[in-house]
Amino acid sequence: MAVAALIVWLLTALGGSTMLGLWLARGGMRAPVDAPPTRLPVPVLFGHLALAVIGLVLWIVYMVSDATALAWISLIVLLVIAALGFAMLARWLPAHRAAAHGGAAPAEPGPPEQAIPLPVVVVHGLFAVVTIILVLIAAIVS
Repeated sequence: MAVAALIVWLLTALGGSTMLGLWLARGGMRAPVDAPPTRLPVPVLFGHLALAVIGLVLWIVYMVSDATALAWISLIVLLVIAALGFAMLARWLPAHRAAAHGGAAPAEPGPPEQAIPLPVVVVHGLFAVVTIILVLIAAIVS
């Protein structure tokens, strides 16, 4: 179960890296002057990223050491990561809806998060849920 959780966690990280890359490429940290600023709070975004990396490292250390406490700590970290992810999702949805309904004129760029496609967000979220479930199961059985 721990290996399955690691694999799904890595796939979740791949989706998150894709979204971060698209956001940065669109000017997430420094949007062009003529574009609206990002709606994603930068501290929340990078807090989500930092905790995801820390949690993943804790999970790998748990797998190597078989210290049950690390499995539970990883789960708690995952829950905080998920809360930050939901906060960003709530801020991303209006930008996605505006882009989907033609909210900005074609000549006007939208906020950087409009570059993040819905399927990537959905798959990232689904993999995150599966990761949490697998980590919980692994923590219970360890």
